[in-house]
Amino acid sequence: MDESTIFKNEETLSSEYLPDILPHREQQIKELSKNLLPASEGRKPINTFIFGASGIGKTASVKFVFREFENFSGVKTVYVNCWDYKTSVALLSKITIDLGYPIQRRGWAKDEIVNRFVETINKKGKSLIICLDEVDQLDQDALYDLLRINQYVKSPVGLIFISNNSHVFATLEPRIKSSLAADDIEFKPYSLEEMKKILGERVKDAFTSVENGAIAIIANQAVNKGGDVRIGLQHLLKAGRLAEQENSDKLTVEHVKKVLKEVKAVKPEIMKEKINEHEKNILNMMEKDQIIQTGDLYIKYSESVSSPVSDRMFRDCLNHLAQLNLVKIRKRKLKGSIRLVSKV
Repeated sequence: MDESTIFKNEETLSSEYLPDILPHREQQIKELSKNLLPASEGRKPINTFIFGASGIGKTASVKFVFREFENFSGVKTVYVNCWDYKTSVALLSKITIDLGYPIQRRGWAKDEIVNRFVETINKKGKSLIICLDEVDQLDQDALYDLLRINQYVKSPVGLIFISNNSHVFATLEPRIKSSLAADDIEFKPYSLEEMKKILGERVKDAFTSVENGAIAIIANQAVNKGGDVRIGLQHLLKAGRLAEQENSDKLTVEHVKKVLKEVKAVKPEIMKEKINEHEKNILNMMEKDQIIQTGDLYIKYSESVSSPVSDRMFRDCLNHLAQLNLVKIRKRKLKGSIRLVSKV
């Protein structure tokens, strides 16, 4: 095959690619590094809860810090997506295997796996940091078991939790909440200018030549579709492949415009899997094209479920649904300020 005249390194447009710098996440990276630093000295790090919308650098920032820690401190790090490992057995087996010790995935009792996990950490003799991404998918018992591990190991274990939902721990059992003691780090959505810079850095590594204006169009599209960097990267990749098919030596604005409608925001069906039972109940009772005051919706919700959440928790649930772009919330000023909510 002929060498591409468009791409220098197509891999840099992958959402899995971890660049050497993460623009506009310097402060969050600094805070997370500070929380983990004690582990490099054999002391217990500060557990950290990272939250914010999808596609705004949460996972990438943790993996960036993990890479630096592994290279320079000797601290061992393990990343786990809880969507794939929800139970104690699955989670502890996954971590033990990642630490380099074989374990049967089936047929072992939980106590056996806990013992092997503790034995593995003690043999390593180094601090361990575990990232639990999409922690809202994790069983409460699994979280409880992991929080208690420091009682049995010689080297400290630190935990990082990642979620789109800032209130993911609100309904935890008291025995688990009391052990959590996590420092919060919020990731706010990127502005248009920040999105342009982030995509611009990827473009430098990915393409040989790009027409002025192409990045701005894609950045605007990504911001309008929820601020997800991955959407911008998909646009760049599709536009680049179109340019390649046309034997162009430059990615142009015209290439970008042709693929704008092809890249969709994250499918609502997938986003619905990221919500809790209370949020599902709220969403299910809302009718398409209905616009309703939040107070009226809370009354309707309270009358339809056996154990409704508090008014404050209900507002938190609505805010999370809005963050996932499953509902839209608008404010209207009449005699006072009221909030109107509708299904997207």
